[in-house]
Amino acid sequence: MTDRLTRSEVKLVDTLILTYQKHRDQIDLFRNQLLIALASSADLSEAVHSIRSRLKDPEHLRDKLVRKLRQCKQEKRAFDIRPESLLIKVNDLVGVRILHLYTRQIRIIDAAVREVFRENKYNLLEGPFARTWDDESRQFFEDCNIDTQKSPSMYTSVHYVVGSASRTKVTAEIQVRTLMEEVWGEVNHIMNYPHPIESLACREQLKVLARVTSSASRLVDSIFTTAEDHRKAPSRRPARRVPVGKNRQC
Repeated sequence: MTDRLTRSEVKLVDTLILTYQKHRDQIDLFRNQLLIALASSADLSEAVHSIRSRLKDPEHLRDKLVRKLRQCKQEKRAFDIRPESLLIKVNDLVGVRILHLYTRQIRIIDAAVREVFRENKYNLLEGPFARTWDDESRQFFEDCNIDTQKSPSMYTSVHYVVGSASRTKVTAEIQVRTLMEEVWGEVNHIMNYPHPIESLACREQLKVLARVTSSASRLVDSIFTTAEDHRKAPSRRPARRVPVGKNRQC
């Protein structure tokens, strides 16, 4: 069967895991440098609710490598991840998630994130691109000059892949999403990672949750838009009349 790994393939996966563990301190250093750079941006701080990060769990990496190997065998493609290219080929060894309240903030966030990359000489290797399943969101991202990709899983997030400025090259994946989208993402992650849940009912419920969280994001957008319009509108309260005559005080 093509999905079974040979001894040499199993040995390669083991070697890749050892390579990851060998460079873990360097990878973690890049993560911390990237977090400091993002946290130091005043423009980003104005729009961001919080920033989360993690290093790839070795066993989750193993599972990912095995899946990629099997997929390559099924599609009769070469598996091109080697110890010397692992830190570049696998882009999510460092994962950073930027969370914000409402969709329109992505314009500010995108500009601020790009400036952080330029200032710290990080190479923008991929993105930004938005994975989204709904046409209204797709149009919004395209209006922001952010490429879009279809998301059959109903996952919504803006992605960047950035490379370190160090001699040993390391990459990180940055995801930007609203807090509402994060709710769906966390539930879906528990249900479907590293292996998809078999329950049809759960899969259908996750689709409903994606629509609910998308509607909630739109409602938050509407609340902030309404508040902004209200602040800009002239006051509708009648002007106070100042009494004229002997009782007037200066």
